[in-house]
Amino acid sequence: MEKKFILFCVTLIAVVSVCLAQASPAKPAKSASNETAITHLETSAWEAYKNKQADAFKKLMSEDYCGEYAEGIKNLDREVADMAKTDLRDYSLADMKVVFPSADVAVITYKTTIQQTSEGKDMSGTYNSGSIWVKKGGKWLEVFHTEVKAQ
Repeated sequence: MEKKFILFCVTLIAVVSVCLAQASPAKPAKSASNETAITHLETSAWEAYKNKQADAFKKLMSEDYCGEYAEGIKNLDREVADMAKTDLRDYSLADMKVVFPSADVAVITYKTTIQQTSEGKDMSGTYNSGSIWVKKGGKWLEVFHTEVKAQ
């Protein structure tokens, strides 16, 4: 009986060791350079908007861009038109997190603190923001952006 118990324990240890040594399924590699690229692109979009650089802003956006805000849903043309009516005096982006659901899709979330008026209305405050970037033709383009005022 004692021999069987010892044999059982040795077998159990061997089986556990083999199981633990097996490689777990490969997860998509999180590339720090891709994360940095997305955070840089997101900041560049904010900077172009702040400086009313419509051409620079449009180069970062997909033609089928969509923005969703409390005041409504905007396509790229409306977003650019509203840029002219907006005075973004200052902004800061914090707690940026980037995930890649697939190699060609990036989702970035963060907190935005802005000092801004739009058509004379004060829009200043802290917002929870998010964007989706898609790699098209080897270039990252923003396809979606949203902001919700933080409570």
